[in-house]
Amino acid sequence: MARIPSLNWLRVFEAAARHGSFARAAEALHMSPPAVSQQIRALEGHLGKPLFQRGARSVTLTDSGRQYLSTVARSLHSVEVATSDLFGDPNRTHLTLTCSLVFATGWLAHHLPEFQAQHPKIHISINTAVLEHEYRHRGADLSIKFGVPPEAFEDSDPLFGERLCPVAPPNIARDLQTADDLTRFTLVEIATHRANWQALLPADAKPRVVHADNTVTAFALAATGAVALDRAPASLGLATRFGLVRCLEDIEMSGSQSYLLVYPAQTALRAPARLFRDWLLDCAGRER
Repeated sequence: MARIPSLNWLRVFEAAARHGSFARAAEALHMSPPAVSQQIRALEGHLGKPLFQRGARSVTLTDSGRQYLSTVARSLHSVEVATSDLFGDPNRTHLTLTCSLVFATGWLAHHLPEFQAQHPKIHISINTAVLEHEYRHRGADLSIKFGVPPEAFEDSDPLFGERLCPVAPPNIARDLQTADDLTRFTLVEIATHRANWQALLPADAKPRVVHADNTVTAFALAATGAVALDRAPASLGLATRFGLVRCLEDIEMSGSQSYLLVYPAQTALRAPARLFRDWLLDCAGRER
């Protein structure tokens, strides 16, 4: 078995990958850029493979680097959490959660104060992600994923699905009388969701479409003069914040995917994660 790399090399590697720059990683770690570059070269020499592709002002992970980052990030996070739990403030515990941007800014932002009121000593860090590999890199205690089946090393609990309906600025909503009218306006599509405009439009419709990778961006685009799909309950309150209103009241459909709470399999959840899981399942059950 190859000797385990230096912990400092791994810490520098994770920071460089997270910031996409040796210079920004150096600033975050209070090191010089040459020292960061030297640590990365030492790690690459130890592993026998390049981890980064170097650019003039930034760096990007190689395929090997992306695969390795997932393990390194989780491991460093586990060490940090264990250190905090064992040697930190005995009256304060930490929980890290990864979820989509719409879930964080819509549903969770609305409901989280309830959990915080019940458990004021649990400090929560929330990271957002879109693609599956972004979830793996976060090293979170718990993840809330949409439409992605758990992997072999994961357990999961179902939360809820989604209900879709068109939303638009009031001036556009007033002009929408039938589904055919939608083709007169730009429609915002979410590439990562299976249920989309195609299921709501007439079969021969040829709309103008702009693609986004998340609902928050879709709402921001719609606010400038387009039509988006509200995705309740995850998008709770977001349409209103962007000045969007429900239109075409008779058009609504259930999505084909669901939200799942995901966590490492065969691993006892730490107390803060277990408390959050119990609260979330109860809260989602009330939502259903």
